[in-house]
Amino acid sequence: MSEHPESVSGGERIVVGVDGSEHAKHALREAARLAEALDLPLEVVTCWQDVTLAAGAYGYIPALDPEDVRTGSRKMVEDVLAEVFGDDRPQRLRVRLWHGRPAEALIKASEGARMLVVGSRGHGGVVGMLLGSVSSAVVSHASCPVLVVHP
Repeated sequence: MSEHPESVSGGERIVVGVDGSEHAKHALREAARLAEALDLPLEVVTCWQDVTLAAGAYGYIPALDPEDVRTGSRKMVEDVLAEVFGDDRPQRLRVRLWHGRPAEALIKASEGARMLVVGSRGHGGVVGMLLGSVSSAVVSHASCPVLVVHP
């Protein structure tokens, strides 16, 4: 699993954003089908961010250890891969764990890609919206075509 966001994979590939949501699992399945049909590598991108919480209405809440957040993100993506593919993972699968904001990471990862695939919504946002903030951002700014998968 690569953890170097400053470097972008070379060559054509299908990139898919995974955040653990059901929408992302649908996107991963569709991205895998596309990668196989086009005989391209599949690059799974998942992000983690430092989580800093401060005193608020409920009192002081300590900041989470960044290493715990990174490790949790790594485990989440491995669990999703196991759920979606079982023991039959695509041969040319690469997982990239990025530190930073998901939209920015996916836009960067789209450079040189044949297609970027994302779920229509992730874990955040307002229920009932057609697109989440990440899918909206990548549709507007990615360097390649974007497929937004609706379950």
